[in-house]
Amino acid sequence: MNKKLVILGAGESGIGAAFLGIKKGYDVFLSDNENIGKKLQKILDENNISWESGKHSLSKIETADFIVKSPGIPSDLPLISLLKSQGKKIISEIEFAARHTSATLIGITGTNGKTTTTLLTYKILKDAGLNVGIAGNIGKSFAFQVAQMNYDFYVLEISSFQLDDIIDFAPKISVITNISPDHLDRYNYNFESYIKSKLKIFKNQSKKDFFLFNSEDPILKKYLKKQKIKAIKISLTANKTSIGQLTEKNNITINIKNKRIMINTGNFPLSGRHNLLNAMAASTIASVLEISKESIRDSLSDFKGAPHRMEKVLTIQKVLYINDSKATNINATFFALESIDTPLVWIVGGVDKGNDYEILLPLVRKKVKAIICLGVNNQKLIDTFENISEVFIETQSMSEAVKIAHKVAKQKDTVLLSPACASFDLFKNYEDRGNQFKNAIRNL
Repeated sequence: MNKKLVILGAGESGIGAAFLGIKKGYDVFLSDNENIGKKLQKILDENNISWESGKHSLSKIETADFIVKSPGIPSDLPLISLLKSQGKKIISEIEFAARHTSATLIGITGTNGKTTTTLLTYKILKDAGLNVGIAGNIGKSFAFQVAQMNYDFYVLEISSFQLDDIIDFAPKISVITNISPDHLDRYNYNFESYIKSKLKIFKNQSKKDFFLFNSEDPILKKYLKKQKIKAIKISLTANKTSIGQLTEKNNITINIKNKRIMINTGNFPLSGRHNLLNAMAASTIASVLEISKESIRDSLSDFKGAPHRMEKVLTIQKVLYINDSKATNINATFFALESIDTPLVWIVGGVDKGNDYEILLPLVRKKVKAIICLGVNNQKLIDTFENISEVFIETQSMSEAVKIAHKVAKQKDTVLLSPACASFDLFKNYEDRGNQFKNAIRNL
């Protein structure tokens, strides 16, 4: 008799897990508390996947041998707590997919920089001719690709929500780019719970595996001291005393496997020291996989960057407009503000996730001439910044925010959308917010 697999959530990861489950001979049942669209219902029916929509039927779910839970479903829901109390195994789609592939896995997490590092790593590996897929928190789901493709390597961007429900997942190479407060609303405003989730990425690694980490990050540094790490540790830092280092001559220097590799980053198009650290992480991964430094350098030089991450949109009347809609937390916005040297008109705001804006005050005082708040509830921003900037304006539409920015900005200023908040008050997601920003600029 086939094992029964129940999947909670019919999003990207849930559908991918369903396809993989069917391929591997499981008895699959997909349950979503929201309504499943007609188009998706048809796809499920055509592939003999049983499903229910608009509810979770406990009587059907509790018959499962194990359960794959969407990362979007909080772990403290009564249903999840009840299933766990019954001894049900609840795992993430990342865990499920990893159990069904022999590919070499590269897992990248962190509060910020993980998307850029993942995209850059994928590009370097693909350019070098490796048979590589990109998945996790980006692109097609990992499980779907394991079901449909036959890659030798996977570069996985992994969120804390995906790490929450891993058990045996063990990447060959793991990376933590940094840790700062984010998604605290999901972790009952307990920062330590969020940190522990991130640290799970290396828990199952062996002494033959590799763990890369940003040793400049004070939070990461503090918590790693308490961890037993079996994998070979490689530190990433901009300090010249480090094992891996960024030199003043635009070179990344990597000491690995008793070899010293220097890679010129003079043509790397992304600005900011944080992006050099992202480049260093990707280059180190490639070096572990014995990709030549010439190939790495060539890939670095024509990398385009992640959409909605410090994306230069247009220059109008000598004012540069930058879309950093993907900056949904304080740390990401800190890096954005830090990397720009011209006077700034800053568009900020959205759904607050427990943000402490104090860390931004020195940069805002130094660089920002005007603040445009874009959100339904801007009170925390008002309390923190209203008396800091020459101009402080509230708005609740992107087109209005861009028109105001256009009026306020002078030649050689930069208009920066870097919200430091989630987007769900006024937009579908951060992509929608970024696209509306770009459209509004083009309509000026």
